[in-house]
Amino acid sequence: MAKSLVYTGKTKNVFALDNGNYLLKFKDDCTGKDGVFDPGENSVGLTIDGVGDINLRMSVYFFEKVNAAGIKTHYISANLADTTMEVLPAKPFGKGLEVICRHKAVGSFYRRYSDYIEEGADLPAYVETTFKNDEKGDPLVTKDGLVDLGVMTPEQYDDIKLMTQKITQIVADDLKEKGLILYDIKFEFGYDKDGSVMLIDEIASGNMRVYKNGEYIDPMTLSKLFFA
Repeated sequence: MAKSLVYTGKTKNVFALDNGNYLLKFKDDCTGKDGVFDPGENSVGLTIDGVGDINLRMSVYFFEKVNAAGIKTHYISANLADTTMEVLPAKPFGKGLEVICRHKAVGSFYRRYSDYIEEGADLPAYVETTFKNDEKGDPLVTKDGLVDLGVMTPEQYDDIKLMTQKITQIVADDLKEKGLILYDIKFEFGYDKDGSVMLIDEIASGNMRVYKNGEYIDPMTLSKLFFA
């Protein structure tokens, strides 16, 4: 099938297919700084052989589970030999939006609200949204902000929140069976030509904060544990 490059990303390249869908090519490039892998960084810092493959495998695993649960995603199929994933076309919200679901008060959440909560305290699948903007430090934005700025409708926000909580629970339950505890996870959503919300991008270890026996598990170790 013919394909043409439409976007070169930090960890994935995007190709348009002649059937109207898109092809994501997972790369071994990772975000980080000074040669150290860090999923929170905004620039490519190193290359790790096989990381594209393992990110694709984990994404396929969870996308298939999420689809089976009746939650809409952009995932169609994958070719593990080529490290590629075929996906439905989807428009991003605004210039890019990240949706975080938190089961524990850690990271930036705890830094912001430490006057009101203990570090590591349980949270009831707390959902927050941030604009993807490196220069502005990925600013937080509320439902009212998203609606008033014309980024999405109130109904789309409500769908995103509910889908985020359901998908997070699917991931958390799966990790729990492996003795791993999900503290928080980051997603991206888009919408189709009819405005219906769908999960896009990936569901990989670099997008989640996971602990085992009270110890943080870095993304590369998590991937190895996951497929052990």
